[in-house]
Amino acid sequence: MSAERFPAIEELIPQRGRMSLLGRVLEHSPDETTCELDPQRSEPFCDEDGNVPAYVALEYMAQCAAAHASLADPARNGPPRVALLLGSRRLEFAAQCLRAGRALRVCARHVRGESGLVVFDCTLRESGSEEPLARGRVNLYTVAEGDTSEASSV
Repeated sequence: MSAERFPAIEELIPQRGRMSLLGRVLEHSPDETTCELDPQRSEPFCDEDGNVPAYVALEYMAQCAAAHASLADPARNGPPRVALLLGSRRLEFAAQCLRAGRALRVCARHVRGESGLVVFDCTLRESGSEEPLARGRVNLYTVAEGDTSEASSV
């Protein structure tokens, strides 16, 4: 499916304004979603040279995983489902910061879970590169549509 056929990021994740860090969905399959980063959207985290601390990659990964969960939900017909980042494992960073001006892509591969606890293996790469700038496993808690009581107790 081409990138033009995917919904806008705002339709897939609940983050808004300056905390919506992804640009658009590039690819999606039942097992994996790849998103393009819009470096301008990372402005709240940039230093004076426009570089972003490497740890922000965790938020890129979580937002990509949430976009995957929305795209994979056959019943999706309203606002995006809430997906809470519970934690991460085996995070690795190839540098201390992500340099300004790089075209970046983040990929979230579904490992297990359909609702409730959902696990993804994620990588962040410079477009056209096979070497990851960051990688790790993220654990999300997805809230069932219309059920905000579970989210308030987590």
